[in-house]
Amino acid sequence: MHKVLVTGGAGFLGSHLCDRLLADGHDVLCVDNFFTGSKRNVAHLLNHPYFELMRHDVTFPLYVEVERIFNLACPASPVHYQHDPVQTTKTSVHGAINMLGLAKRVKARILQASTSEVYGDPEVHPQREEYWGRVNPIGFRSCYDEGKRCAETLFFDYHRQHDLDIKVVRIFNTYGPRMHPNDGRVVSNFIVQALKGEDITIYGDGSQTRSFCYVDDLIEAFVRMMASERGFTGPVNIGNPGEFTMLALAEKVLSLVGGKSKLVFRPLPADDPRQRQPDIALAQDKLGWQPKVALEDGLKETIAYFRQLLGG
Repeated sequence: MHKVLVTGGAGFLGSHLCDRLLADGHDVLCVDNFFTGSKRNVAHLLNHPYFELMRHDVTFPLYVEVERIFNLACPASPVHYQHDPVQTTKTSVHGAINMLGLAKRVKARILQASTSEVYGDPEVHPQREEYWGRVNPIGFRSCYDEGKRCAETLFFDYHRQHDLDIKVVRIFNTYGPRMHPNDGRVVSNFIVQALKGEDITIYGDGSQTRSFCYVDDLIEAFVRMMASERGFTGPVNIGNPGEFTMLALAEKVLSLVGGKSKLVFRPLPADDPRQRQPDIALAQDKLGWQPKVALEDGLKETIAYFRQLLGG
């Protein structure tokens, strides 16, 4: 059993990670300021003897005794991270500094949940970890993209300067139950619109592609990365290399939900990547990991969750 801190633990990914860590027998401290996280996501854990929930903002120092840290705290969808871009950058940068400082003090292993957004609108396809990216440093998405890039810089500098035991994963599009219904992400958008019988909004012509990883697969990769040998720091891509156009995803959601929603097209937002697909060879080699859940199966679970959430 390890005493494990999960920042952003009441969020979509964080709550699933808390579930898994408790199932594996760990003692879990879940920290969240509830900006995008929700107590509803962890309500079923509140009576668990090895679970503790703390309201805290990682932009302020935290003094606890732990052995493992998963740093997931940061709004991760454009509608949320653009709401307060300065705070978004602070969460990534100050949050990383505070959690790295904690890890240094208590000699804990620490994992950073980074993002495929560090690659920006990529010029190479699929994206490998060696690729440095193509990011607009002053655009509307920069608060998130550059904040996460700076967090990676801090992690590797702490590793080199203080011999800190770090792990860095780059998360590609992930979906599943407990996604925020209004987070602006494409899977939740399409499902909620279809369940409500509203038009399904596609930005651009629908030819831009994404790769979608089901949350259970992602959490398995987190656990394997945290348990990997000390010398393996990453960064390592975690995602499903299956690539789908937005149009194909919309049609898949419509076929599973049913109803009479129509597809409508809107202008593509600024700096929206045209292609996004992970090269996961490193994760396969070092972690023995690859995603197992097919898109249709994962969408069925996600649709069932939103159907219940929306009371339909």
